[in-house]
Amino acid sequence: MRIAVITETYPPEVNGVALTVHGLVAGMAADGHELMLVRPRQPGVSALPLPQPIDELLVAGAGLPKYPGLRFGFPAGALLHRRFSARRPDAVYVATEGPLGWSAVRAARRLGIPVATGFHTRFDAYAGAYGLGLLEPVVRHWLRRLHNASGATVVPTEELRAWLERRGFRRVRVVARAVDTALFDPARRDAALRARWGVARDGLAVIYLGRIAAEKNLGLAIDAFRQIQLCQPASRFVWVGDGPEAGRLRREHPDFVFAGLRLGEDLAAHFASADLFLFPSLTETFGNVTLEAMASGVPTVAFDYGAARQHLRDREHGRLAAPGDASGFIDAAAAVAGNAAARREMGIAARRTALSLRPDKVARDFVGMLADLPVGAAA
Repeated sequence: MRIAVITETYPPEVNGVALTVHGLVAGMAADGHELMLVRPRQPGVSALPLPQPIDELLVAGAGLPKYPGLRFGFPAGALLHRRFSARRPDAVYVATEGPLGWSAVRAARRLGIPVATGFHTRFDAYAGAYGLGLLEPVVRHWLRRLHNASGATVVPTEELRAWLERRGFRRVRVVARAVDTALFDPARRDAALRARWGVARDGLAVIYLGRIAAEKNLGLAIDAFRQIQLCQPASRFVWVGDGPEAGRLRREHPDFVFAGLRLGEDLAAHFASADLFLFPSLTETFGNVTLEAMASGVPTVAFDYGAARQHLRDREHGRLAAPGDASGFIDAAAAVAGNAAARREMGIAARRTALSLRPDKVARDFVGMLADLPVGAAA
């Protein structure tokens, strides 16, 4: 197929949407599909080598407020209309709901090209996290208008599909996710890296990996770690990532280790070198980092939804807390942290489960969904 992919975030930006879209693009290209990748320019960033056959179209954009490392694309409807007319795609996939994404949906509809949209980010929930809870229904209405104008809204779980359908989203399709188990591998555990963190040979390294931002419920991870410290004072809390809250947390918690943004094998080594992953977020559509932790052989404590509900078995791969149960999350974290033998068994079982998730199958399922798209879905 000839497929156009429109996204307002892409590596080297580090976030779940960028990495998910990159995985789809790489998988579809490996299967021989012809791709057009449309994304905003990233000033000061060297061009990434792209697999063939991919035609990259860079458009104008700007940095997101409070997230200067992330960008959104300006509307490019006329440009996309010309490109789609000159080399008509069989299908268009719009991964993000910004101005560029909206203009891509409109261009595809005007030309009668099947178009799907991805629901990757709970922007409605973010409104509450930033003190704008009154805007939550407004943001959801905006998202629903965009997604219902497409032939399919793609989500990673049946749980999210049901949640969206109850709120008026139509034609919601599930395409599962996977993880690169060659990259995220317990074999990348690095004793020298743990020593730099200040972790003793048999010490405990707790890790948080992701955006360091208000919507990630990070205060709960801190409370859980402080509880762990009461019994294991030598434990270290390692933070991998960046975001608008990073500076404040560095000032308020000088005993934490802030590793900053990490990519590729370096990122995988940080994950594999930890002993416990705390993931307190309640605003995920999936949570790719859960699968990355499992593939790395690191037990996880998370809330029971998204990727954790779909793949993580309580007391087998880590611990699950009921969504919103802060005390349950803290108790679960302390219990896993205090049992080294159980952590080892959980890590082995988590890795075994992650090995069954195949990225190549995800790409083929995704293309099959695109091939079945209707044309001219009612707005």
